[in-house]
Amino acid sequence: MPIGWILVIILLVLGLVVLSQAVIVVQQANRYVIERLGKYSKSLNAGIQFVVPFVDRITKKVSLKEQVVDFAPQPVITKDNVTMQIDTVVFYMVTDAKLFTYGVNNPLRAIENLTATTLRNIMGDLELDESLTSRDQINAKMRIILDEATDPWGIKIVRVEVKNIIPPKDIREAMEKQMRAERERRQSILIAEGQKRASILTAEGEKQSQILRAEGEKEVRVREAEGRAIAILEVQTATAKGIELINKSNASEAFLRLEAYKAMIQVANGQATKLIIPSDMQGMVGLASTLAETFKK
Repeated sequence: MPIGWILVIILLVLGLVVLSQAVIVVQQANRYVIERLGKYSKSLNAGIQFVVPFVDRITKKVSLKEQVVDFAPQPVITKDNVTMQIDTVVFYMVTDAKLFTYGVNNPLRAIENLTATTLRNIMGDLELDESLTSRDQINAKMRIILDEATDPWGIKIVRVEVKNIIPPKDIREAMEKQMRAERERRQSILIAEGQKRASILTAEGEKQSQILRAEGEKEVRVREAEGRAIAILEVQTATAKGIELINKSNASEAFLRLEAYKAMIQVANGQATKLIIPSDMQGMVGLASTLAETFKK
């Protein structure tokens, strides 16, 4: 093979190598930091980018996605001198690839240490009960402080969450006893309120029952009185009607005396110990006795 063709092939190969070094494809949501002869040159965005071969080099590939890091539990001391373990979760994203590359060495380690110191400072101003019930406030304060501190590093703290708060064993046992006592107290209150309500309802029921019973007895007595009144009225009406009929019939004296005798018989059948007999009727009785003696003789 002629030497000329060999040189052409060598040049083509060198050209391909140079071209491969000059063209860089940056993936979406990534940023490449380029140094030229050991000095920062530029940051490449997503897409096809061109660099100077053998002069420019990729120093760091930075992801712009939001990332999550879960830090190990950290010992903290509250305002009332209670030591407990707290672990946190930090959500962050890189906003400036240059600052992220040159701002701090090992950014994740720096964020972890900064999170631990910030958490200790915040918890040192809170008592145990406040620390257990103020997670939202703790998260908000930590996010603001960490975001300001990491801004020179090209990092934005999106969210900070206190994952677990683990008090000492004796504190947990005391809290459990307190919670158990509180539940028993609430149960006792509910039972007492239920018994009170039941007693009130029972008393109201008895009251209503007595009222209805009294009204029923009253109604019975009223009905009985009305019945007696109607019966008396009917008897009196019948008596008056009988007298009226007797008057209209022009009854003889003998009939009237006979009726009087019948009345005397009914009176004699009663339980009275004394009888008062009209004078005219006494004469009739005497006459009857005389006639009876005459018939006997």
